[in-house]
Amino acid sequence: MVLMQAERDLILKPLTTVTGIVERRHTLPILSNVLIEKKGTQLTFLATDLEIQITSQAPGELVGDDFAITVSAKKLQDILRAIPDQTQVSLDHTDSKLTVKAGKSRFNLQTLPANDFPKLAPAAGESVAFELPQKTLKHLLSMVQYSMAHQDIRYYLNGLCVVTDGRELKLVSTDGHRLALVSHQLEADVAKTDLILPRKTVLELYKQLSDTDTPIRIEIGQNQVRFAFGDVVLVSKVVDGKFPDYNRVIPARNDKHLNIDRLQLQQALQRASILSNEKFRGVRVVLMNGLLRILCNNSEQEEAQEELEVDYQGDSLDIGFNITYLLDVLANINEEILHFSFGDAMGSVLVTVPDNEHFKYVVMPMRI
Repeated sequence: MVLMQAERDLILKPLTTVTGIVERRHTLPILSNVLIEKKGTQLTFLATDLEIQITSQAPGELVGDDFAITVSAKKLQDILRAIPDQTQVSLDHTDSKLTVKAGKSRFNLQTLPANDFPKLAPAAGESVAFELPQKTLKHLLSMVQYSMAHQDIRYYLNGLCVVTDGRELKLVSTDGHRLALVSHQLEADVAKTDLILPRKTVLELYKQLSDTDTPIRIEIGQNQVRFAFGDVVLVSKVVDGKFPDYNRVIPARNDKHLNIDRLQLQQALQRASILSNEKFRGVRVVLMNGLLRILCNNSEQEEAQEELEVDYQGDSLDIGFNITYLLDVLANINEEILHFSFGDAMGSVLVTVPDNEHFKYVVMPMRI
């Protein structure tokens, strides 16, 4: 039975959109598959890992009978990628096999019943909804996603805290050693919500968003969040846990302040990091009148020293940090000048953007 005929990219583009969340090896074999459904003239592709679900719609309208099949997402993607552009591809389904034909190439893939494919249930109860441009959300995510924890036993840190209150949207992430917070003013009032998005959802969402003004609609339900943009719908469960009180982490009494050129500091830290300890990644930051000194050493007794002239007049300070945590913020904030506020050698540093209250980054010190 011939299911459909179409140009390669009409199938490959929406398939690639959903395949990012698919695990090659899974305890449930059907979760390695993609659900391909045609209803009327619309062709949709759906993938899930039971925590996240992505649906993407093929552009244009298709003729032919309705159908629903599941087939290995990665294998079908690899086959279509290996076929030349603008090639006509046909999909045939016989017994439990999907045959992909393109020119003189032919591939037989195993299928599993579409009725067995699991889908996330719609959110129960009322939801909170708002919209903002895709590029705005992508920019906000870029400012905080790097400080999420990864496989931490404190599972509630392995994600991103999303808070809405009135017209304010806040995104907060922490791994227990550093914290990033960014806020944004929405165009309309939104009910108060507080949830944690899983790390995988955040990374996949960031990858899918485009740098355009086209809107993304966000609907927050009781136990899941729905993101709709373009031809894509991403639905994610939320992490069942309570995020730490991030306001207590942000230092309010740091009295040593300086503005510094972001690129200049980034390059100096990158050079010094070459000789940092590969395991502990420590860096000593020594602040004195008019000067910032950066010192790294390793277990081979090798040392690196960098000096930057800075506009600082005040008490001297000698403090240690994980150099990766400093480099992360410098790589993800596209501002020429950043503001650093230090306390004492045992206190956290606060990094902000001058004349901007919407971004805060906190790094705890380390003993070196």
